[in-house]
Amino acid sequence: MNRSKDKLTQGIDWPILGLYLALVIIGLLAIFAAEYREGDNVIQNILHLQKNYSRQLMWFGISIILASVIWLTDSKFFTATANLAYVFGIILLLLVLAIGKDVKGSHSWISVGGFQFQPAELTKLFTNLALAKYLSSLETDFSKLRSRVIAAAIAMLPACIIVLQSETGLALVYLSFFLVMYREGLPGVLLIIAFSAIILVLSALLVDKNILFGIFTVAAAIVIYFSRYEIKRKRSRLAVIISVWAFCSIFVMFVVPFIFTKVLKDYQVRRIEVMLGKENDPKATYNTRQSMIAIGSGGLFGKGYLKGTQTRFDFVPEQSTDFIFCTIGEDFGFIGSLVFLGLYITLLFRIIFIAERQRSTFSRVYAYGVASIIFFHVAINIAMTIGLAPVIGIPLPLISYGGSSLMTFTMLIFIMLRLDADRQMVLR
Repeated sequence: MNRSKDKLTQGIDWPILGLYLALVIIGLLAIFAAEYREGDNVIQNILHLQKNYSRQLMWFGISIILASVIWLTDSKFFTATANLAYVFGIILLLLVLAIGKDVKGSHSWISVGGFQFQPAELTKLFTNLALAKYLSSLETDFSKLRSRVIAAAIAMLPACIIVLQSETGLALVYLSFFLVMYREGLPGVLLIIAFSAIILVLSALLVDKNILFGIFTVAAAIVIYFSRYEIKRKRSRLAVIISVWAFCSIFVMFVVPFIFTKVLKDYQVRRIEVMLGKENDPKATYNTRQSMIAIGSGGLFGKGYLKGTQTRFDFVPEQSTDFIFCTIGEDFGFIGSLVFLGLYITLLFRIIFIAERQRSTFSRVYAYGVASIIFFHVAINIAMTIGLAPVIGIPLPLISYGGSSLMTFTMLIFIMLRLDADRQMVLR
């Protein structure tokens, strides 16, 4: 019997399992703290699924069943069905456009019986599998432009469909797959260009466009002056400088205004303006202000579990979902928040360690995909709650209330554990 038990748990990465359970338990306690009120009949609420913490407990039970099934599945199954799962995910996303349900302004939910689930969450898993399958294919030469375009298309196709569902936040998470591609050989200059574009957008929103045009022109003139001797020897250098100047000028003068007036919706523009401090409407800034007040009120050591006044008196909106970090910050303070973030950092480094010890490209790419997805969720969610990012509705992994999110992250992690346990099988 002991041999059978040893065989069942053979190869499992216990640190990852421990971190997973720790985060889920913290999530359950945080959701409970956000919803519990004196006089509540906790047992009755759990039995009748009347509160989010009781429903999250149910989703956790279902997630454990899914994790067990994944652990008992041969790892070859995931490589064999990766493309089929991706196609299924795309079909689900298209189905949402036809029969989806609106929830809080997002047309990204499907109702089945008495439950709702969000295919955009599940499709992250399918996309990660498909990208790992493509990059591990013997026919894929990622040094070539064609392969890079195909990989980018695999990542961005579901994101584009999700944008049509008015779920911009989850669509942005699909950008995390470019970090995976960078690990596999995507030129670093593309990431530099991407970050430069972000800086240009922020500059265009914070500084008058005519002033920016003047700054670009002066900067280009200075570069040309100090490079005049090199330009005489190599005329193409002048063309590069002028091209960069023209691109930056056109981008801030025409492209950014067009995006913010013709492409983005009013509520999306307001969220970005709130983040930049350009929105003075109290209603538009309410969520962020209350979130920051709750976290700040926790001080160094926090008010204590179940003693957070901002949380318990419903000042913080969506406090068991998007703003769950406020509960942790208020109850446990700066020190507790650091310890909490330390769990995520440890999890991410452990996943990267697992990724680097893989023998197959498929397993390595998949593990890096898991790390990238979790990193994006954590970074954006916490930045959102402290006013450094617009409120775009991204859950905190394994912490925020939500069955779709909890089950998706559970499957992401346990498929990685299954692949890692079978890493001696070289698939490529």
